[in-house]
Amino acid sequence: MFAVASAAKVRHTARMTTERRVALVTGGTRGIGLGVARALAREGFSLALCGRRAAADVAEALKTLEAPGIDVLYRAADVSERGDRDALLAAVRERFGRLDLLVNNAGVAPARRADLLEADEESFDFVVRTNLRGPYFLTQAAARWMVDQHAADAAFQGTIVFVTSVSAEAASPNRGEYCVSKAGLSMAARLFAVRLAESGARVYEVRPGIVRTDMTAGVRAAYDRRMADGLLLQPRWGLPDDVGRAVAALARGDLPYSTGAVIPVDGGFSVPRL
Repeated sequence: MFAVASAAKVRHTARMTTERRVALVTGGTRGIGLGVARALAREGFSLALCGRRAAADVAEALKTLEAPGIDVLYRAADVSERGDRDALLAAVRERFGRLDLLVNNAGVAPARRADLLEADEESFDFVVRTNLRGPYFLTQAAARWMVDQHAADAAFQGTIVFVTSVSAEAASPNRGEYCVSKAGLSMAARLFAVRLAESGARVYEVRPGIVRTDMTAGVRAAYDRRMADGLLLQPRWGLPDDVGRAVAALARGDLPYSTGAVIPVDGGFSVPRL
């Protein structure tokens, strides 16, 4: 009796109401997230996006994404809050009935860059809750759904992408909480890659370098100087679309034998040099 009920639950949970693949991109209406959303729209994905702003405040971005006939769902949600995560996934399930791709992109920087010996616990908690705790447990919930979809249809293959940062390895002692959050997210990508392999899901880490967004606006002059001094092999700012193209390649299945891989999008920053 229990086995029959469980099987029925899986079929109900995994039922797909649209044939078009669906991607959930957190923080998908600005910066890197918008670059990812644009790239996935070009691939024909239906899009579920979230952010902290009200829908009216992101209407222009949504209109641009919808222009080529893409079905776009937006929900105001803070990924650090469990209730918001649950409501977000419920909205995706109700609208689309399926989830093929999760892109964990939403993230924050410290409100104030502080020396490692002076930084406070409040800043640490704020950054880690949003950049690590939130996506970790959003992925857990989304992964359960993907496992159910695979159980109902063996051909189904989910994909999960964690957008981290070169700060997962490069130490910046004036924003230690950010580095710790991204290093933890990098390990989360490996953990989920191992756990989900048996269900056919592929998990990747996309690791951007110095990308021109509103988050980096305050340090633009400093990085311009460092780029002029040879910080990068490709001496230009990264663009949100550079990251978007990398995610789109993973979403297409262009790297089918590379689950758990780290994909650098950093202009050669991470290449060791003498």
